[in-house]
Amino acid sequence: MRIVVCVKHVPDAQSNRRLEGGALVRGEEDSLNDLDENAIEAAVAAKENHGGEVIAVTMGPAGAKDALMRALQMGADRAVHICDDRLAGSDVVGTAQVLAATIRELGREEPIDLVLTGATSLDGMTSMLPGALGATLDWPSLTAASTFAIEEEEVRISRYLDDFDDSLAAPFPLVCSITDEANQPRTPGFKLMLAAKKKPIDRWSLDDLDLPDAHARWGADGAGTQVLKADERNQARGEGRIVPDSGNGGVQLAEFLLTTGFVSSERSQA
Repeated sequence: MRIVVCVKHVPDAQSNRRLEGGALVRGEEDSLNDLDENAIEAAVAAKENHGGEVIAVTMGPAGAKDALMRALQMGADRAVHICDDRLAGSDVVGTAQVLAATIRELGREEPIDLVLTGATSLDGMTSMLPGALGATLDWPSLTAASTFAIEEEEVRISRYLDDFDDSLAAPFPLVCSITDEANQPRTPGFKLMLAAKKKPIDRWSLDDLDLPDAHARWGADGAGTQVLKADERNQARGEGRIVPDSGNGGVQLAEFLLTTGFVSSERSQA
């Protein structure tokens, strides 16, 4: 079984993130997306139980190589880094096109059976990539898996969305996204970390992929969305004021909203 696990190098959630030129600044306090560790764990466990190979793939600037190294430390066999300045500013559709082309290229060696991703990335938080990747590959996609199991020629998952529970199955090849409820990622020891340094990380550019320019959606020019304006978060916060409710709490709240400008007097009268 050949498994591709897609990972992402993202700014640390606790860092002071900022936008420049409409794009998120990367390379400062970045790390492997936390939820991708669950996808890596699922991939490595599947290889241990069923045999095969795990290939970690990422698309990003030079620093994204660190995310691949973490995947190799956790048990991936090899890695591919798609690094090209022309990819800067890509949206989810463009990213899915590039990752799908990478998976197809890897499939020329030997067919890919399964693609795993984290449930979402902690920078964009859209959860759209797994579905977009499945659609681009024309493969089934099972998303937000809280449990994950390989049974003969298919994958079975369960997931909990809003007010209902789902049990789904799909045959190979397919795309599946894994939540942090599915497993407990392993912590690599010193020997595994040393062994990871000997594993190959291939660096590819757009020129290494079969991506026709006529349908290009990657890069800032091809993105379907664009950041027009962004303001820094207001860090200054005063102490809150506790107002005991003696029967007129609703009135006091309404007066507060009016005086602070959250609600206009014209709108309140309407």
